[in-house]
Amino acid sequence: MITVQHRFLDHQINPKVETLIIGTFNPETADNDAEFFYGRTRNYLWRLLPTAFGKADLKGASKQEKLDFIKQHKIDLTDLIEEIKVEEGQEANYYDGYIDNKVTRWKDIIALIDTLPNLKRVCFTRKTFSDIPNMKRQLLNIQKYCENKGIAFKALTTPARFYREDKQTEWTRFLLDGHR
Repeated sequence: MITVQHRFLDHQINPKVETLIIGTFNPETADNDAEFFYGRTRNYLWRLLPTAFGKADLKGASKQEKLDFIKQHKIDLTDLIEEIKVEEGQEANYYDGYIDNKVTRWKDIIALIDTLPNLKRVCFTRKTFSDIPNMKRQLLNIQKYCENKGIAFKALTTPARFYREDKQTEWTRFLLDGHR
């Protein structure tokens, strides 16, 4: 078995963040070309976010441009999983259903939330939970905690695979709630 850590473990969350976007896992492997969260070719988060704010598409933009954008809009990014242990040859397997029972270290999202006094909304970048029972359990605890703290929580359609107008509308509504 091989231990794989999260590629962006050293990312520091902006303490002024109002919107926290939670994903699953981004492996630190040679096969992963993402320079920042949601940076793989088939992910459209960097089109969804700027479009919601009437800004230019950042898909393919530099890491610094993305960091500047999220800082300006008080958004930040984290993942549920910090480390997994997988079979040799599976280090770059991104499938949530596969990694769900390979987790050796979860990120303490609730402790993170407690350090963010301006947090207004939290989302998870996936709507379905049928093949991820362990992640689902983590998320239900986070959702309940958010509800108790008066923080909006929503599971959104994944930004991966394709870009569509209905996906954009869903993300825009979530991001701009209270900003119009």
